[in-house]
Amino acid sequence: MSGRIGIGYDIHRLVEGRKLFLGGIEFPYGKGCLGHSDGDPVLHAVCDALLGALGLGDIGEHFPDTDPRYKGIPSSRLVGEVKLLLDKSGYAIDNMDIIVITEEPKIFPFKIEMKKKICFLLGIEESRLNIKAKTNEELDALGRREAVACWAGVSLSGRE
Repeated sequence: MSGRIGIGYDIHRLVEGRKLFLGGIEFPYGKGCLGHSDGDPVLHAVCDALLGALGLGDIGEHFPDTDPRYKGIPSSRLVGEVKLLLDKSGYAIDNMDIIVITEEPKIFPFKIEMKKKICFLLGIEESRLNIKAKTNEELDALGRREAVACWAGVSLSGRE
């Protein structure tokens, strides 16, 4: 048995006229994340963490923002594609830890729903996932409510 770890990060600018998706859940908020896909920074960080742990590059290499196939695509479909790569690798998720950084909207009321959605997408038990909500203490673009960021860490185990 061997283990691997991966770290993912994503940040998206908040803009008028878009729906806000975080962790595959639509949030009732007046702005959404600007992006080629639905702009979900939580699911993008999850993809990057998994791709990193597998040694398969990053989300931009697999789903480039220059490819019209990914225009407006739900990020849950991107997670599904990465999950297929994980399944083929012989590795499995031991645990995942996610930090969502935003002043607004507040994450806490949606954490349980986000956790259920992400666990469903990854096919893991809820005990293997943790989600933390943080603010940026009103510092920089995150603190000025101009963006949402996310960090994700994952540990995998399996056979080499």
